[in-house]
Amino acid sequence: MLRTRLTDLLGIRHPIIQGGMQWVSRAELVAAVSNAGALGILTALTHPTPEGLVREIQKTRELTDQPFGVNITILPTLKPVPYEEYVQAAIEAGVKIVETAGRNPEPFLPALKKAGVVVIHKCTSVRHAVKAEKIGCDVVSIDGFECAGHPGEDDVPGLVLIPRTADTVNIPIVASGGFADGRGLAAALALGADGINMGTRFLATREAPIHERIKELLVEADERQTTLILRSLRNTARVFRNRVAEEVLRLEGEGAGIETIGPLVSGKRGERVWSEGDPEAGIWAAGLVVGLIHDVPPVAELVERIVGEAESIIRQRLPGMLVSG
Repeated sequence: MLRTRLTDLLGIRHPIIQGGMQWVSRAELVAAVSNAGALGILTALTHPTPEGLVREIQKTRELTDQPFGVNITILPTLKPVPYEEYVQAAIEAGVKIVETAGRNPEPFLPALKKAGVVVIHKCTSVRHAVKAEKIGCDVVSIDGFECAGHPGEDDVPGLVLIPRTADTVNIPIVASGGFADGRGLAAALALGADGINMGTRFLATREAPIHERIKELLVEADERQTTLILRSLRNTARVFRNRVAEEVLRLEGEGAGIETIGPLVSGKRGERVWSEGDPEAGIWAAGLVVGLIHDVPPVAELVERIVGEAESIIRQRLPGMLVSG
């Protein structure tokens, strides 16, 4: 078993966190991850109302008695989102781990800390990690350039970003972006992280509530089949390369703005990918790690495999390279 500051703080057996994925991180997947000894994360904004989030929390509790968390991603939106109500709903439902992402979570920290909630903040740069520690976050999850979704605008990969963050902050660090197996977990620990975050890899599991065709496509894909969109708007996103993504890139090249591009990248279109199994229905996030996905196992089998591989590397392969003299 691998024991780190992260496992001690969160009360989990394995230093692995399931990424908060819009429309996907629902009770069935989250509970399976937590039951496997890792940390499952519900996504608050998958639910149209805070009341819907509370129902999903209750459903998750019916499926697991292990720790799990809630992701609240704070983003600029055309339609105002009642973030304070989602935070309060999570607190009142007794959630003790909250992952924040997007904008600065400082306005929500007093209420979360008063309720004894452990706050994990996702960052894409060292400077943002420093700020997260300064305002009182308990953990930083550092997203490298390889990640699905929004990698920030600095284009720094995990091999540099993780140790830079470890050298700079004192709170536990979760390495995110590009992780799928025990080699990645062992590498992250060697680079100074206390655990890893996996999103795309958990999509290709039996319990992930997405269409089987998308799972099959993730197995068939390689590391060249993602692309970066919305760079012209400084809201870069890594997504699976499909016809919609290619159209967005074409429009960006012509100087189009959000008014033109927005309908193509809407979340509702992306939801159809997961529910209908049409990979061309909309934009959907996927990381470079698709090149490391070769099967669709049960969550418990995946977690045990990753931990076993990492332990074998740490105990056997690396020590075997040491020579005296």
